[in-house]
Amino acid sequence: MKKKLIILGIETSCDDTAVSIIRNTKVLSNIILHQKIHKKYGGVVPELAARYHDKNIYFAVNKAIVVSKINKYQIDAVSFTLGPGLIGSLLIGASFAKSFSIGLKIPLISVNHIRAHILTHFINDANINNKIPKFPFLCLMISGGHTQIILVDDFFKMKILGSTLDNPVGETLDKIARIFGFSYPGGPILDFFSKNGNSQKFIFSKPLVNGLNFSFSGFKSQVIQFIKNETKKDSFFIKKNLSDLCASVQKIIAEILLEKIKKATLKTKIFRIVLAGGVSANNEIRRLFLLQKKKNKKWEIFLLKKKYTTDNGAMIAIAGLLKYKQHLFSTIDVTSYSKFKKF
Repeated sequence: MKKKLIILGIETSCDDTAVSIIRNTKVLSNIILHQKIHKKYGGVVPELAARYHDKNIYFAVNKAIVVSKINKYQIDAVSFTLGPGLIGSLLIGASFAKSFSIGLKIPLISVNHIRAHILTHFINDANINNKIPKFPFLCLMISGGHTQIILVDDFFKMKILGSTLDNPVGETLDKIARIFGFSYPGGPILDFFSKNGNSQKFIFSKPLVNGLNFSFSGFKSQVIQFIKNETKKDSFFIKKNLSDLCASVQKIIAEILLEKIKKATLKTKIFRIVLAGGVSANNEIRRLFLLQKKKNKKWEIFLLKKKYTTDNGAMIAIAGLLKYKQHLFSTIDVTSYSKFKKF
């Protein structure tokens, strides 16, 4: 009988200190400590994020071990986010993981943050239908920092087919939400208010971008300028039309994403679609993709349970588990990086 591997996953790429322990593909604990201080500044302050990770990480790891009902000596390996992300935050997680690895004499496994988001689908209960995608598939990676279409042939064979040329979709939603008066992060609040809105009330144009790349900068500027013009005429314009504005913005963004994925399916002849990243929790995006599945029986759609869409330790742990099985271990001198690198 094969031993069930226990992997500790540490995620500190941005402002959440996230730690998880898995036994094979089952999550035993998934602890996330949020840094609420960033609401005050309307966005993540890198220096503060690193300080709070330093303050929280021991507590998060200890709590994950207690919740998992194991002792630290049962852990077979420690995995951590190497990049991309905020370099100060990444270094806190990397330093702790390296020390943990040395102290317990267990393997150290570095993980690419984007790859980990995709591999979350291989946790046994992560998908809303408890289904695991088969290779190959197309992944729409949408988060605060990334917007990409990725061809996934295997756990560690991935190719980017298209990326945003400017702003990622999550950042776009947050910045538009801020002009509506929402606190950071504004994307989820915008999603909430859109539920009772008329998505046809305000029509915004879509950016024209060739191929499978995206651009959201012009769309963001268009919405912000529209709001400025209308509030000059009526200072209560946003308040009177809040739900309709939110619904109209979400409609355009969801349509842009779906149109690009449609192009990708025609180009690759692959109709198995996986959504990953924090913005994949957006209700309008989910609704539109599931509707497309009903229209086209060739399509398969894989959506994560919302607790697994945002940054979490379980995604780092599952990526670590898969690397462990292929003996893809890291040395102690491995270096964190802030900008995206090739898979």
